[in-house]
Amino acid sequence: MRSTSSLLHKLKTDYPDIFFIPGDTFLWDPDLKTVFYVNDGPQSKALLLHEVSHGLLQHREYKRDIELLAMEAAAWDKAKELAELYHFPINDAVAEDHLDTYRDWLHSRSSCVNCSATGYQSGKETYTCPACNAEWRVNEARICELRRYKVKTQ
Repeated sequence: MRSTSSLLHKLKTDYPDIFFIPGDTFLWDPDLKTVFYVNDGPQSKALLLHEVSHGLLQHREYKRDIELLAMEAAAWDKAKELAELYHFPINDAVAEDHLDTYRDWLHSRSSCVNCSATGYQSGKETYTCPACNAEWRVNEARICELRRYKVKTQ
């Protein structure tokens, strides 16, 4: 894969309010207005445009997990627009594969710890099961392993 350095140079020029720092993973930090990136990893150009898109869309926080999925989808849509602008196509399968990780994450978080029914989010880190009334809380787990803790069982 060719280096992202040419694209990175264009992005730095076009978006001087966004900072770019090499790192171990791709990440948008809204407080620092910084995109952390891996220079020559698989799909690095697409992932770089995706993180820049979070910045351009001013993504910060979310209250419900489904909002995070919506932000991710919006960032991929914006990344595809940017890719056309920079003459670099993003394969739809790449975006969908990355979105699938968030869909899987959301499904895991919402699965009842008692009966495996799909629960609903009742707080920032809590879910409730409509089938058995169990409640559980979850950790953020976007980067680390998901943990679910039983709070209440009916």
